[in-house]
Amino acid sequence: MAGSSHGHTPAAWTGVIIAFIGFCVAGAFMVMAQPVGFWAGMAITLLGGVVGGIMRAMGLGQPKEAGRALVHTAPVVTREPATAES
Repeated sequence: MAGSSHGHTPAAWTGVIIAFIGFCVAGAFMVMAQPVGFWAGMAITLLGGVVGGIMRAMGLGQPKEAGRALVHTAPVVTREPATAES
């Protein structure tokens, strides 16, 4: 995954950061037993996906054609036979 450009766009970073903040807000209010705050945090989490999608539509995300061009193959791993040392 390090060799691909998966998620390295402003749209992806912004959407994930907003969703993470929403997740933290929802978690904090869940611990404090405040349902309204929990649902507000969940709304912020969903907002992250919406903002990321809008930014991608504005051209700040990865182009759809580039995703198809990437070919992910697993590296071939071979083992060398053990040698007996005297």
